[in-house]
Amino acid sequence: MNAYDIAVADVNRFLLRAAEARRESKFVEFKGQLDPAKEGEWLELTKDLAAIANVGGGVIVIGVESDGSASHSDVRAALALDGANICNKLAKYLGEDFDDFEVSIVTRGDDKVAAIIVGPAEEAPLTFIRPGTYPDPRRPDQQKSAFGRGVYFRHGAKSEPATREDLRLFINRRLNRIRDDWLGGIRQVMAAPDGAEIVAIERVESDDGTRTIRITTDEDAPLYRLADWDVSHPYRQKELVEEVNKRLPNHATINSHDILSVRRAHKIDVLTQPEFVHRPKFGNFQYSDAFIEWLMNQYGRDARFFSIARDRYYQMTHFGH
Repeated sequence: MNAYDIAVADVNRFLLRAAEARRESKFVEFKGQLDPAKEGEWLELTKDLAAIANVGGGVIVIGVESDGSASHSDVRAALALDGANICNKLAKYLGEDFDDFEVSIVTRGDDKVAAIIVGPAEEAPLTFIRPGTYPDPRRPDQQKSAFGRGVYFRHGAKSEPATREDLRLFINRRLNRIRDDWLGGIRQVMAAPDGAEIVAIERVESDDGTRTIRITTDEDAPLYRLADWDVSHPYRQKELVEEVNKRLPNHATINSHDILSVRRAHKIDVLTQPEFVHRPKFGNFQYSDAFIEWLMNQYGRDARFFSIARDRYYQMTHFGH
């Protein structure tokens, strides 16, 4: 877990809700069971996951009935959910990657339940680009629908199509985050030690057309080059996966969950490995060529590199080590 994924405080808060909540809410969804082999149950999970992300995050608890009572169902299949399958299921209907979630085991009374902690949708609401339909188990010649095209939000204990008010609240949450970031910068300036000075930054065009700055009006002062993250870290996650797969042997492929597993297992984030990964304040992760080279070197040393990372990440999320 790093500071740019689901906030640690939110993880703890949602785990507490998973353990103690007595009713469903805007941020809590109960499911008596989850059979990954049943398409309808997968699609209902997909709908709820997207709707919860759109309201700012929450938790889906598997092993609890809608009235808050224990279902006593076997949740081992839920705990064994492959993050890659969840990512791929979402991408199939959303048209984009979303992997800001964790699957954990939670003690609820005398029972063990599965909790899927969901992070917030950031830049825009997650939007279904195709309907979630599946054959009716009772009448295979007919189709049932878990969700249609469009945006879903939580309305109390239900995941339903978005309203104008939902979109207004989403925009307000985003604006509040931007405002808090700006105010944080202002507070840093106000808290500067005695004797500190605020200086103007002069933008200068260099001979090669790149942007540079001079932190003074003195023309003889040195120029500093502004970092262009789109150049130094040009790959979004989907593009990163595509590029790595191009370089892997024909029989080997990875997916977005493998990247997540490597990052978590090897503690790679913007603080520990800024040369590998960058995240704009209000955007998704970007990766560098250096990260790709590192991944390929690790795979070259041990072809089990990605599978080991996935196993280690599974142990981290399910057993805390």
